[in-house]
Amino acid sequence: MPLFKSISVNSQTAVKIWRIEESYDDLLKPLDLKPNSKARVLSMKSEIHQRGFLSVRHLLREFGYTDQDLYYDDYGKPHLKDGNYISITHSFEFSGVIVSNQPVGIDIEKQRPKIGRIASKFIEYETDYLKPESPTYVRDLTVIWAIKESLYKLFATPGMLFKEHFLVIPFMLEDNETVAWIDYNSKKYRHKTAFIEFEDFTCAYVVPE
Repeated sequence: MPLFKSISVNSQTAVKIWRIEESYDDLLKPLDLKPNSKARVLSMKSEIHQRGFLSVRHLLREFGYTDQDLYYDDYGKPHLKDGNYISITHSFEFSGVIVSNQPVGIDIEKQRPKIGRIASKFIEYETDYLKPESPTYVRDLTVIWAIKESLYKLFATPGMLFKEHFLVIPFMLEDNETVAWIDYNSKKYRHKTAFIEFEDFTCAYVVPE
């Protein structure tokens, strides 16, 4: 089974990443899905989304959980029945899960030049230190997007906007970490963030400080 990477963030928090190489049938075969999960995966029009959904269930098994241990709230945020926190992501041939005893978020994004065309929709503060002429501009933007997406998953609060409410402090790609702030409803929240790059993908995850 292609468990691609395991990361121990701290004693209570871990990240696992899956490389999705198996066929839909091979992914489905060993799983015991709840009826609503079966219905959900069958309703997906894209096989890549189906395989992403199923690969996440394999990652749950790596953590010692099953599909029966996972449920979603009215905002679509995943939860674990034992009270631990979970966040889920999948993008093309990779999926990822983070589990912790505190609120967390994770995101995987493919590094693509077209992100530069939508940068103005999700960055503002960050324009002070980003350089569009830099050879790492696409990678830098992808880190920022993945961090902000992770923050959004952590809070799952309607009304939050990437551009207005999330700030990513300047970082160096080789450091693989930075700090991000949420400024929302007159309150500020500081989060530790980390990111890794592999095969033209970026994975970021966030935990509260």
